[in-house]
Amino acid sequence: MASQGQVVFWSTTMVIIILAAVIALIIGFGVSGKRSISVTALTSPGNIGQRGVLGCTFEPDIQMDSIAIRWAKAGVAGLVHEFKGGKDRLQEQDASFQGRTAVFAEQVIGGNASLELRDVQLSDAGTYRCSVTTAKGSGAAVLRYRTGAFSTPKVHVENSGSGDTLQCEAPRWFPRPTVHWTACSAAGEHLPHVANTSYELNAENITLKVVSLLHNITANATYTCVIENNIAKATGNVTVTDFSITRGTNVQLVSLQAESVSRSLPACHWMLLLPLYLLSI
Repeated sequence: MASQGQVVFWSTTMVIIILAAVIALIIGFGVSGKRSISVTALTSPGNIGQRGVLGCTFEPDIQMDSIAIRWAKAGVAGLVHEFKGGKDRLQEQDASFQGRTAVFAEQVIGGNASLELRDVQLSDAGTYRCSVTTAKGSGAAVLRYRTGAFSTPKVHVENSGSGDTLQCEAPRWFPRPTVHWTACSAAGEHLPHVANTSYELNAENITLKVVSLLHNITANATYTCVIENNIAKATGNVTVTDFSITRGTNVQLVSLQAESVSRSLPACHWMLLLPLYLLSI
């Protein structure tokens, strides 16, 4: 006959085996009977009045009819957008987004659930949730969308009786940016620079026109105007020589990728630790 210790050992072993099987089923198919699929969201700041994209990707599924994409925003009663069975379903769309949203329908089959947002508004900023359901399962990701205004600066030389002046002008910025100049001679020496910067409110009473003047410039040097806020950083540069003027511009969005990305995970992944706990008893 088996001893009491052997009975306890085999009973504990069977419990562990059964729990492991249950956990495998839960992780594979999820509590609802379907497994969780990976969904990733990523975005860059929206430029007021322009077109924006809220990025979202998921595990591809060749069964288009089974794919459902739902975009929602925290604090908004209706949906931002819904795409299901190969078509837009906008019956529940919130009025604030009507006529301004679309998915990339031809790319959905490849796993693209990104949302196009036209005529970006300051009020579009907030937390969004991208939910995707396919024949394989379902998942969701959350992102924080920021909005503002940014534009490329233009730098040109103005001649006056008191000497040459550089003017750096950008038509639309919000929030109010900071402006600073850098200057470097052909020999690599950093030159002193003093600038006067002004801000003018545009007609829509949100964005600002930025104008910065740099006085007493010299030839054979490169001057760079830097405009930046928490949304974007833009530069305009000009190289002045005795014979010519060369210009260049650049706009770089301030990225918060690590903060914006969210991946869906099985709700009960913590249960993987349970068999190890039982074995330690």
